[in-house]
Amino acid sequence: MKQLWTRLSGPVKIGLVLGVVGALLTVIGLFTGDFAPLTVRTTLLGILLGGGSWGVVSWAIAAAASDAVESTPEEGELEAGAPKDP
Repeated sequence: MKQLWTRLSGPVKIGLVLGVVGALLTVIGLFTGDFAPLTVRTTLLGILLGGGSWGVVSWAIAAAASDAVESTPEEGELEAGAPKDP
């Protein structure tokens, strides 16, 4: 299992961790609140929707940030045709 975790990229790790956090918060909210009756169906839907949405959104943000950082030219590098600063 540790070998699988080390092979995952940073955005995937962030998505998985925050997905678990979202699922836990949803289950805690179901136990403590009067929003919905506590059944197996509502618990599974809460885990799927809460954890899934947190996981997918956080993965998308982390992946976009990672791509933006990788595509930014470092200091001293200029792309072809880019004007030089005076």
